[in-house]
Amino acid sequence: MSPARHRGETSGKKTRMPMGGSEIRRSFLDFFAKRGHTIVASAPLVPAGDPTLLFTNSGMVQFKDVFLGTGNRPYTRAVDSQKCMRVAGKHNDLDDVGRDDSHHTFFEMLGNWSFGDYYKREAIAWAWELLTEVWGLSPDNLWATCFEDEQGVIPRDEEAADLWRQQPGFRTDQLLYFGRKDNFWEMAEVGPCGPDSELHLDRGLSFCTRQGVPGHACKVNVDCGRYLELWNLVFIQYNRTGPTDLTPLPHKHVDTGMGFERLVSVLQDVESNYKTDLLSPLMDRIQALAGHSDGQRTELLTPYRVISDHARAAAFLIADGVVPGNIGRNYVCRMIIRRASRFGGKAGFDEPFLASIADEVIKGYGEAYPEVVRNRSTILETITEEERRFQHTVDIGLSRLMEELEAVRQSGRKVIPGDSSFELYATYGLPLEITRDVARENGLEVDESGFAMAMETHRLASSTDQSVVDQTDEDITGYKGLLQQLLDRGKLPATGVVYDPYLGLETEAEVVALLMDGRPVEEGHPGDTVAVILPETRFYLEAGGQVSDTGSIVSVREPRWEVQVEEMHQPIAGLITHVGRVVSGSPHTGHRAIAAVDAARRMDIMRNHTATHLLHASLQRVLGTHARQAGSRVAPDRLRFDFNHPRAVTTAELRRVEDLVNEAILNNFELDIRNKPREEAIADGAMALFGENYGETVRTISIGEQERFSYELCGGTHVDETGIIGPFIIVSEASVAAGIRRIEAVTGRGALALIRAKLAALDRIAVTLGTSPDEAAARVGALLDEARLLERQVSQARDRVAEASYTNLSPQMVGGVPVLAGQLPEADADALRRLIDRFRQTYPSGVVVLASAIDGRAIIVAAVSDDLVARGLHAGELVKSVAAEVGGSGGGKPTLAQAGGKDASRLPQALSRVPEWVSSHLA
Repeated sequence: MSPARHRGETSGKKTRMPMGGSEIRRSFLDFFAKRGHTIVASAPLVPAGDPTLLFTNSGMVQFKDVFLGTGNRPYTRAVDSQKCMRVAGKHNDLDDVGRDDSHHTFFEMLGNWSFGDYYKREAIAWAWELLTEVWGLSPDNLWATCFEDEQGVIPRDEEAADLWRQQPGFRTDQLLYFGRKDNFWEMAEVGPCGPDSELHLDRGLSFCTRQGVPGHACKVNVDCGRYLELWNLVFIQYNRTGPTDLTPLPHKHVDTGMGFERLVSVLQDVESNYKTDLLSPLMDRIQALAGHSDGQRTELLTPYRVISDHARAAAFLIADGVVPGNIGRNYVCRMIIRRASRFGGKAGFDEPFLASIADEVIKGYGEAYPEVVRNRSTILETITEEERRFQHTVDIGLSRLMEELEAVRQSGRKVIPGDSSFELYATYGLPLEITRDVARENGLEVDESGFAMAMETHRLASSTDQSVVDQTDEDITGYKGLLQQLLDRGKLPATGVVYDPYLGLETEAEVVALLMDGRPVEEGHPGDTVAVILPETRFYLEAGGQVSDTGSIVSVREPRWEVQVEEMHQPIAGLITHVGRVVSGSPHTGHRAIAAVDAARRMDIMRNHTATHLLHASLQRVLGTHARQAGSRVAPDRLRFDFNHPRAVTTAELRRVEDLVNEAILNNFELDIRNKPREEAIADGAMALFGENYGETVRTISIGEQERFSYELCGGTHVDETGIIGPFIIVSEASVAAGIRRIEAVTGRGALALIRAKLAALDRIAVTLGTSPDEAAARVGALLDEARLLERQVSQARDRVAEASYTNLSPQMVGGVPVLAGQLPEADADALRRLIDRFRQTYPSGVVVLASAIDGRAIIVAAVSDDLVARGLHAGELVKSVAAEVGGSGGGKPTLAQAGGKDASRLPQALSRVPEWVSSHLA
């Protein structure tokens, strides 16, 4: 009989047929939905509007604004299964992936949430009910922990402890208290925080990984594997304003998190996450592709686990719009694909194979996460292409790494320098993580901070600064206080400022507040920069790549004043400010005013925004569905659109894209704009954009009648019909990062201005050429032909002069070796090499150095015959010596080398030293 049937030695659950992973996920969501929770879709792996995070790394990320008080939701109870990635910062599990049964890069976090609704009583009772009654875990094997402050400052959480003791079947001797490290949750140094309670499962002595270690005793929060942390219930009840200052929050929240893979391993009664039905199909697929026996699979367990984990992570990253690249999120995507590919080599794969593993991910997760199904072709193509890229350089890169490892050993060091590891990545495509893996396999480490410094230096040198100004907690607190005052005084509706940029272009309202430097003032004066708060606005607030509106706020009656609005801000949810300069008079709180959007500028923006949707759809038609938006900027003068694509777009492809957009404009499609539930819109085919944050109700933009030309979720402003857009012209196409291209284009008035400018330039060219605009191209072609002919004639003349000068040169004998060194007038490098070939034909054994001066710069070419190379002469070293005399450098092969210099006047002296150099180096 298995010892797992006794208390303390059990698998932790009652005997029953194990549920599948999909069934477990659904049962969790349904359990809380029946208790009034809204099932919320997982946020993307790329956090929307949160520059502090590389990836969504926990369930609370998409609700962070609610806890900070800067956002709200139309519900107070929520439940979800959140996609998470932990590969950077303090939450980085990559190092352990493959080395154990539980760590992952990608994982799911189950959570239920209360925003000022229920609190500890319900959270604890429901957690216990779900674990013990629905999922059948034995109460005998569940331990609960509560908070007790070891510093004696924060009250002990007796409320939670008493509630645990009230749960049916709970063993009171299995309630433990722990301090701040284990049972107190904080978002940051200041802000919302509170005690938490954790549920731990005793999986039995067989799960202890420290058996036999002297003095070891299995306990909760002792990392030995026996007591498994299963669920964390966080009770957010304080606001930290300083190191020791905690004040109770007016509304208390619940934030729970339970690792899905860990839970499934428990309910399916397996000792490894990789043996659950979440990951075992991937392991099986690897085995089938490799043709391994069960024994070989066991021997290669680490590669199997890395490949399975990384293939899953790559599939979800690409589905959420992250493609392989050189920095940030794109680097992570590239790294995990390449790391999996390298471990694939250890498992015997020598051709791209990861797409087949990713396809298993899509099959297993497609029902819960339809985005992987929608983007299947993009996922598989991107992974395979990245594998191919890596395989082109991996052998050379690993060979160079082994040389570096040997050099480090020879020097007596134990660490590979950071700049060396970065060079391996930049030159050979070996990510730091692969270099670190190989180094550790050889008993060495990598200077990771040095690598990061080298990468940052490279990033700054090759990209524009995209700094983000963070809002301080003091700012947020001040704005929250102001909002509350305005609400309490009835100056704003209960929901805050009414924001509707789609309903006209102006509104009349009372000025409810004026701010200068973030502080309320009663009055502004000419020249002041002020923030005006009105109870409602028609001005668009920058979002989704579309810039804010500008315009004016003008008093309705005496005394007259005007504020020119230049920006729109939303410091916290419910508070929108019109920021601008007082151009006349003195605006005052309480005055009525008309806020009017700049209509012409708004129309230009709308043209460009609708054109962006047409461009997106056209790119996908021409390049493929992988060409998805990776960023955009919609301004009045132009649009900018970033998209995923592995190579430059050809001229023919660009013309086809441009033609498709203009055809859609000429068709004068009406736009169908509707609000729908998000899930309904997604199911209906609407495209959600990379990095955007969507609510439960979304605005959909459909273009085209019989067959949709474009269908996207979008909160921006748009024209009513595409014909209003006018001409669409692509201005440029370029790379902004590996795998990401950028198109800039103009429409409407911007396009007309561009057309006029180009026509005017053509007219000026035609006048200069003395011909008509229609004949200008032909005339330029004829002139270029004439210029090329003249260049050939000049080159031939120079060659004849150089050859004539060459015949006047004679070699001198140095140690029995003919050595020729001479300067020829205005000969280019090709001419010098041709004359060197003539020397070699005449002197099969010899040394020659020929030089010339063109536009004040020296050109030097040197050659050494093979037999003299064996005697110690090297053309590369010789040409370097000559070049040094003229302020230059160069090098090359032992038999032929070239150099240059900036001071050609010193060539005679430099060449005169060649015989001496040959004599001193000739063995």
